[in-house]
Amino acid sequence: MTVSIAEPRVGVPELDGLIETAASGRLADGPSVRAFEGGVADRCGAAHGVATSNGTTALHAALHALGIGPGDRVVTTPFSFVATANAVRLCGAEPVFADVDPQTLNLDPAAVREAIAGCEEGIDAVLAVHLYGLPAPMDELRAIADEHDVPLVEDAAQAHGAAVGGEPVGSLGDAACFSFYPTKNMTTGEGGMVLTDDDDLADRLRRFVNHGRTDTYVHAEVGHNYRLTGLGAAIGLAQLDRLDDLVAVRRRNAARYDEVLADNPSVDAPVDPPGVQHAYHQYTVRTDHRDALKDYLAAEGIDTGVYYSRPIHRQPAYSGVDAVAPNAEDAADRVLSVPVHPALSRSEVDRVADALGGFRA
Repeated sequence: MTVSIAEPRVGVPELDGLIETAASGRLADGPSVRAFEGGVADRCGAAHGVATSNGTTALHAALHALGIGPGDRVVTTPFSFVATANAVRLCGAEPVFADVDPQTLNLDPAAVREAIAGCEEGIDAVLAVHLYGLPAPMDELRAIADEHDVPLVEDAAQAHGAAVGGEPVGSLGDAACFSFYPTKNMTTGEGGMVLTDDDDLADRLRRFVNHGRTDTYVHAEVGHNYRLTGLGAAIGLAQLDRLDDLVAVRRRNAARYDEVLADNPSVDAPVDPPGVQHAYHQYTVRTDHRDALKDYLAAEGIDTGVYYSRPIHRQPAYSGVDAVAPNAEDAADRVLSVPVHPALSRSEVDRVADALGGFRA
């Protein structure tokens, strides 16, 4: 039987919540959404949570509410899911790609400074991604954002349960955006959320995701229908209750893989720096022999994934974008993710570990 990289997500707690919400008749918004917003915000130490229909709409809403618009420039990473950059363009702005650190694969602050220096018109925001569940260097990025008097936004779509120095991801920027897609550390089916401590920003977000509404059939501005469903929130509430335990299992599984890779010259384990809690949305190794490793693991009945095989600036939709990102391009050629999710049995974790440890190029 194949050890799958995908995780089964819905159990009895989620079903109970779905039944209760369905019976209430409040399917489009309602109490479950408000409870979910409050629960995520409280867990992350934020004053406000604004639920959205998915992670992309969370990013778009956050950037729009921060005033990002046509002609603006947002510094971000080229090594992420394309939604990170798409959200910038949905605002009419342009992403300015800075290279990643070759070890963490998150934004390199030195590269951010270099990218800013190349922007004659200046920049208007910094958008950091906590890739694979590893927090970006937020202290250094905050210093850069403050120097240029621009907001710092967290793309935390992969980082539920991650932390820096005990501070949860989601509380480290001016706004933080989560995705609750089924593959994430916690899910609502489809869904997203923006967290912020800024009261005015939260008000702008709530209007924007609900057609600019300020009162019943009163719409002060043009917005979108970016609302999360009550059913999705019911699933999310059940998942939120177990998030700490689920992330602890991910970390335990990752530690098992770290052990076997410590002496393997053919495969590099992901880094987990001191003072940082990696949430291990993905356990992503790097190797110069990706195809061979992928085939070897497949022969052992182990599923794998490549996230991401092409940097955003090499996507057809971003043709013509000027970016120098050799570390991102190298990562795209070398990364491979293996199953790490908490639904794995101990024997399945051992199968993956033994296979990783046994591979030699």
